[in-house]
Amino acid sequence: EARLPSLAVLPFVNLSGDPEQDYFADGMAMEIITALTRSSGLFVIARNSSFAYRDQEIDIRQVGRDLGAGYVLEGSVRRAGDRLRITGQLVDATPGAHLWADRFEGDRTQVFDLQDRVAASVVAAIEPTLQAAEVERHQRSRPDRLDAYDHLLRAYAFEHEFTAESLVAALDCTR
Repeated sequence: EARLPSLAVLPFVNLSGDPEQDYFADGMAMEIITALTRSSGLFVIARNSSFAYRDQEIDIRQVGRDLGAGYVLEGSVRRAGDRLRITGQLVDATPGAHLWADRFEGDRTQVFDLQDRVAASVVAAIEPTLQAAEVERHQRSRPDRLDAYDHLLRAYAFEHEFTAESLVAALDCTR
């Protein structure tokens, strides 16, 4: 049975120097977790598990092993006056390699719109990035059963056509 890629979203770091902004950093990470849990192609580690790493110097590879996550999303929030800057980085937890990073900026008075925009952008970027990383990971590993591997490759090909018929055919390949 195929396993979904697993992702842990770490608490975002508040770089503002203002402890009052910790709530916003936490809220940003929680918005992203909520948006990611709506994705059927991901297993998202529970917030309570990933937030246990708050205020700790961490090794992403160790976090991945501890939480059973193949991927880790980390980020930061910085406020300067009425401007907010949010960064996010997606890391493959096994080698500790960055797969994706982006920066978002907005006005503090539009904080909820900014959080929604960042969460939607992160999900839109992460899903295809993780899918490509998983395909590459599977290509590097030698399959135990060549017939099962053949079915998996056929399913991927059908999935990428992204029609109703091709998705049905992809599912048929996995049975």
